[in-house]
Amino acid sequence: MKLFKSFKTTVLAASLVLSSPFAMADIHFLVPGGPGGGWDTTARGVGEGLVKSGIEDNASFQNMSGGGGGRAIAYLIESGTKKGDILMVNSTPIVLRALTGKIPYSYRDLTPVASMIADYGAFVVRNDSPYKTWQDVVAAMKDDPSSVKVAGGSARGSMDHLVAAQAVKAAGIDGRRLRYIPYDAGGKAKAGLLSGEVNLLSTGLSEALEVANGGQARILAVTSGEALPDYPEIPTLKSLGYDMEFINWRGFFAAPNLPADKLAQYTEKLRKLQTTPEWEVVRARNGWLNLFQEKDQFIKSLEQQEAQLKVVMEELGFIRTLR
Repeated sequence: MKLFKSFKTTVLAASLVLSSPFAMADIHFLVPGGPGGGWDTTARGVGEGLVKSGIEDNASFQNMSGGGGGRAIAYLIESGTKKGDILMVNSTPIVLRALTGKIPYSYRDLTPVASMIADYGAFVVRNDSPYKTWQDVVAAMKDDPSSVKVAGGSARGSMDHLVAAQAVKAAGIDGRRLRYIPYDAGGKAKAGLLSGEVNLLSTGLSEALEVANGGQARILAVTSGEALPDYPEIPTLKSLGYDMEFINWRGFFAAPNLPADKLAQYTEKLRKLQTTPEWEVVRARNGWLNLFQEKDQFIKSLEQQEAQLKVVMEELGFIRTLR
């Protein structure tokens, strides 16, 4: 402007392998959602950079959706450090879902390791959509808010929903009247757009670029405050006259009570990665900005975001505060 239960896990895993005399250990990324979403893209991009730069020998990935991310968080808490080096990717939703009570955990139940990147919200339509510009979407919603079905990769009250509601609110439309269609993970939301089930996709820029670069869709606008250096042709909401911007951090968390030496190892690897040419390839491809913050600074940012989002969510009617 954060009861432990045993779960049987369904694992969708892949590994990147590259021998390096400098690698310290293999690392396993836990993704609290299905394939194709922002968490998945971020974990696999970081893993790719770590392996190709020689910082790690192997990176493996485990998708564990369910409970709005709560299933993966519970698994990480229960597993602790018993299963080796595990980093869980997460982002703004870990704050949002704790505020709404959708998950019984917050970032305070884990060890925040570091934020890694900043991503922006993006709004996407199919190539054959009658909406050629964001202004066309606004005009349709002003005429009838229910006429535009907006997809997102998670439940009502999630980040995709919140970003879209804020965007239409900036255009003078009641964000509470947004017709939001939730999907289980970003990949399914993109499929919903391309199949014609919905009219508009609210997602992260990296996922938007993936579907747009496939030649089947167009990005109407992004939520960055200024034009993106890597993609200056994409309009920002601000450049179109709407006073709204949103930035979504993505970062990594480890089990609670993580030993200090292990935290230092994780932190140094992620810090080193952002200086490599291999990471720059990943970053530019996804339209991300570097946003490295180690534990203490990361926690302060989480606390500030939590306070800010609480106000926004109350205004939009997503949560109520008892007085």
